Amino acid sequence: MQHDRALLDPTPPADEQPRVDKVFAMAEEMLGFVPAGMRLYGISPPLLETFAGTVGYFRGGTQLSGPLTAMIRYLVSERVGCRFCIDLNETFLAGMGADLDAVRAARDDLGKAPLQDERERPLLALALAAVSDPDSDKSAMVDAARDAGWADRDIFDAVLQAASNRAFNFVLKAFNVETQDAFV
Repeated sequence: MQHDRALLDPTPPADEQPRVDKVFAMAEEMLGFVPAGMRLYGISPPLLETFAGTVGYFRGGTQLSGPLTAMIRYLVSERVGCRFCIDLNETFLAGMGADLDAVRAARDDLGKAPLQDERERPLLALALAAVSDPDSDKSAMVDAARDAGWADRDIFDAVLQAASNRAFNFVLKAFNVETQDAFV
């Protein structure tokens, strides 16, 4: 369910505004805007910095490709119904050259996900299974990812991307940050 306004005012403590401004300036430079979800984190500068560090890691510190991490976020968000993250990740995927019809088709069939490399498919499946059914036995999925050439760190990264995105989705939904103009 979409709501008209956010429930929290993301204004940081006055003495910590420079910390927030620094992170927001980096986001503005990288993306051209500050996503509303990131603005929400401005309420807690230490958590904003941690969040920005995690985003930065998945944008360049991991072996996982941008399209794979964006597909993980997109499909996790779609399953939770976080409209903001669905739209944002569709935009990222389109910017990476993905066909949006293929992106949307992956909602029902992971085999249609537009990935850079078929080796990424086991990671995508594992990441989604980890957040949709965390108690199930994942040993065969982990073995499939290893057989595709992925190291344990890569496997961990894929699952962590899914789990942290799911938590992010829940936070946004809890505080009604469902559109880019949530704080207008």
